[in-house]
Amino acid sequence: MAKLTFVGHATVEVQSGETSVLIDPFISDNPVATHSVDDFAPDAILLTHGHFDHIPDAVPLAKRHNCPIVAPVELASYCETQGAPETVGMNTGGVTRFEFGTVMFTPAFHSSSYDGQYMGQPCGIVFTTNEGQTVYHAGDTALFSDMRLIGEEGIDVALLPIGSHFTMDPKAAARAAEFIEPQFVVPIHYDTFPPIEQNAEAYKTDVEGRTSAQVIVLEPGESLEF
Repeated sequence: MAKLTFVGHATVEVQSGETSVLIDPFISDNPVATHSVDDFAPDAILLTHGHFDHIPDAVPLAKRHNCPIVAPVELASYCETQGAPETVGMNTGGVTRFEFGTVMFTPAFHSSSYDGQYMGQPCGIVFTTNEGQTVYHAGDTALFSDMRLIGEEGIDVALLPIGSHFTMDPKAAARAAEFIEPQFVVPIHYDTFPPIEQNAEAYKTDVEGRTSAQVIVLEPGESLEF
């Protein structure tokens, strides 16, 4: 059994056994987060891309807990220059086995920069725990047809952005759920700021009406066990 906690926006924690993995930690300045950075002691931090709403707490947390940051290679290099104790740079298609689980980086159609500096290719992440549960964090992305191939990995939980404006809108994210065919869908990257306000319950109705997936609408701080 694994536990996924929605911290808010696109930040999630995946706990399996005694292991904690944080994805895209945007906590301190996240207007919807109910947690503080002090609530987390990650064994690893995974990053999809280099925008302000995905990475600001990554290096401070890595320093505090002496844990690795795994990210697209240019973003990993940036984190190293900021004092991260250990970084692992990867790229799309790469699969690496770590002590905390297995990470595969997938394509994502978006951009990636921080303080005017290019942060490499934006990615999604397929993370498989040591107990075998598989989470697909799509990152910030448009819909693309090769999500079907990602689904062939066998996805337990798909974290899909629905906010529109910067990412897929709910209609496209519903198509993504059709392509991926996960057991659960958790909508992310919405309602944090005015441009990305959406009706998650309407999205849930749409996806569950056309797929076998169960959509779990989590409020910040809520969790899903799977």
